[in-house]
Amino acid sequence: MGLYIVLALVILILIILISNIKIVPQASAFVVERLGAYHETWGTGIHFKLPFIDNIAKRVSLKETVVDFKPQPVITKDNVTMQIDNVVFYQVTDPKLFTYGVERPMSAIENLTATTLRNIIGEMELDHTLTSRDVINTKITAVLDEATDKWGIKVNRVELKNIIPPAEIQDAMEKQMKAERQRRESILRAEGEKRSQILVAEGDKESQILRAQAEKEAAILRADAVRQQKILEAEGEAQAVMAVQKAVADSLKLLNEAAPNSQVLALKSLEAFQKAADGQATKIIIPSELQSLAGLAASAKEIFRD
Repeated sequence: MGLYIVLALVILILIILISNIKIVPQASAFVVERLGAYHETWGTGIHFKLPFIDNIAKRVSLKETVVDFKPQPVITKDNVTMQIDNVVFYQVTDPKLFTYGVERPMSAIENLTATTLRNIIGEMELDHTLTSRDVINTKITAVLDEATDKWGIKVNRVELKNIIPPAEIQDAMEKQMKAERQRRESILRAEGEKRSQILVAEGDKESQILRAQAEKEAAILRADAVRQQKILEAEGEAQAVMAVQKAVADSLKLLNEAAPNSQVLALKSLEAFQKAADGQATKIIIPSELQSLAGLAASAKEIFRD
């Protein structure tokens, strides 16, 4: 009987010891209290907790966390009430301060964000608010990061998701945007028509230039053709004259080589006179040799008649 009791106690002690072995996962931290007071912070790894003495007060995630807060009503400098929806990206840097620094840290961050947002927007007019998201994000991030530092929280950034102005202002903004789109459309249409007219004018100009160049080249080609024709005609005439002159020179050369007497020369003179007489000239100059020859022929005719 006593053996069973000892065995049961040993098993109970083993169960208690095993149940007090704790493993802290990656990107996490455990805040441990001993007898109700802060003792230490466990990092990643295996740890042993003293039974009935130590207590894990809080399990803290060290990852970056995103919190989407509900829209907050704010009033601009020109007294326009609108709703702003924002998102906060934060990360726990000190688990001890996060555990003991503030009660309900998320609620504290939400209220601090709303207060800071109202202060910043209250110094800006509506138009400036709608076009200055980056400025607002930077200011809120700086204020929250400084305020949450004593809570062991690092605010990495704040983003404004939506800025919702009143319905009447939204209608006015939509009308203004519609008018702006129509104005841009009209400008683009006018620019397109202007560009089209410019292109047409440039096309006509290029066409006229090409037509003028074509006419100029055609005139040059015609002038070259006429010039070539005249050159060829002149060369033909010159070659014909040269051929005639050469023929005459050759005939004279042959005549000189034949050593003609006076009768042959007289005969040639008669042939030349005959050719001249066949021409269209109205006056004929008769060489003196032919006149003598004609008189001789008449005297011979009289003698034969007697």
